[in-house]
Amino acid sequence: MQHAEYFKTFLKDAVNIDKTRLKKLDSRVEAVYKALRADLAITGKSRQGSWAQRTIVRPKPGGEFDADFFLLMNEQAGWEPKRYLNEVYNTLHRHPTYSKQKHGRKCRCVWLEYASENDVGCHLDIVPLITLADGRRVIVNRDDNVWEPEYGSTNPQGLTNWVKRRDQLTSGQFRRVVRLMKYLRNERGSFDGVKSVILTTVLGLQVTEASALTPRAYANIPTALVSIVEDLDRWLQARPDKPPLSNPAGDGTDFDHRWTDATYRNFRDRIHSIAAAMRAAFDEPDAAKSAKAWRDLFGDKFNPPTGRSGSSRRSSAASLSGLTGAAATRSISSRQGRAG
Repeated sequence: MQHAEYFKTFLKDAVNIDKTRLKKLDSRVEAVYKALRADLAITGKSRQGSWAQRTIVRPKPGGEFDADFFLLMNEQAGWEPKRYLNEVYNTLHRHPTYSKQKHGRKCRCVWLEYASENDVGCHLDIVPLITLADGRRVIVNRDDNVWEPEYGSTNPQGLTNWVKRRDQLTSGQFRRVVRLMKYLRNERGSFDGVKSVILTTVLGLQVTEASALTPRAYANIPTALVSIVEDLDRWLQARPDKPPLSNPAGDGTDFDHRWTDATYRNFRDRIHSIAAAMRAAFDEPDAAKSAKAWRDLFGDKFNPPTGRSGSSRRSSAASLSGLTGAAATRSISSRQGRAG
C-alpha cells in the first residue's frame, strides 16, 4: 500500500529540517559573511548545494548537517588561484570568535564547525567564487592551484535551476524524493559515502520531459519515490562500472571526483535491493504488512496508522496507474500471480 497521506506526516515529523535550525543557519552565515567582508574584497554571497535546492534534511541525534555558500569575489592582480581560499581561511583564523571554533581548508572550500546543540552538529563550507578579469566565473582547486573549470564559466545557479525543473516535472515530488533518499542514507546507513550532490544528480537524471508525460508517474509521494528509484535501479544496472557524471548545469564541470569505484559499486547494489523493497511495500495489499515493510526500510519512525487505510483494491489500482515501462510489467505479473 502507498500510505500516501502518512508520507506527508513522515516528511514533516522526521525528514525535513526544522525551521528553527534553518533560521539559525541564516543568522550564522550572515555573521560569518559580515566578518569576512570586513577583511576581504567581497562582492556578495549566495546559497549553494542542498541549502539552495531545498533538499537539506534533518540531522539525526549525534549527527550534523552542513550548508554550502559561495563567497563572491573579483580577481585580484597577482593572486594565484589557491590564495583566494587561503585568504578566507586566514581571515577566519585571525578572527576573535571564529579562530576559537574548529576550522580548516579542503580542496575547494574553507570549513567552519559549530559546537553541537541538542546533540546535533553543524558546519559551513565556504566556497570562493571568483569573477576573472575576462568575465569568467570560476572556483578554486587548492590542491592543484588551478581554476575550475579550466575553460568557460561555472554556473552555480544552473544546478539549482535543474533541480527546480525536476520538481516542476514531478508536480512538486522530486525534492521530497531526494529528502527521503537522503534520510535513508543518513538514518539507515545505506550507501554511505555517496555525497548529496551525487545522489541528487543521479535521481534527477531519471526525471525527464518525456517521463513526466506518463499519466500518474508522480501522482503522490510514494508513487514518485518508487517510480524514480526503480528508474534509477535500471540506470545503474545498465552501468556495471562507475560512469562519468557531468554537472547537469552544462558548465563543463563534473562530479567524478566525488565518489570512488568502490562507493559506486556499493551504491549500485544497495539501490537494487532498496528498489525491490520499496516495490514490495508499495504493492502489499494488507495495510499492517505494508506499514511494516516500509518501516523495515525507513526505520522505526515510519509508523502509519493502519486502521483507516482505504481498501487494498483502491490502493492497488492507484499504484498500477502510476507506473511505467518495466515497473508496470512487473506489477501486472505479480498481481496475476497472486490472483491465480
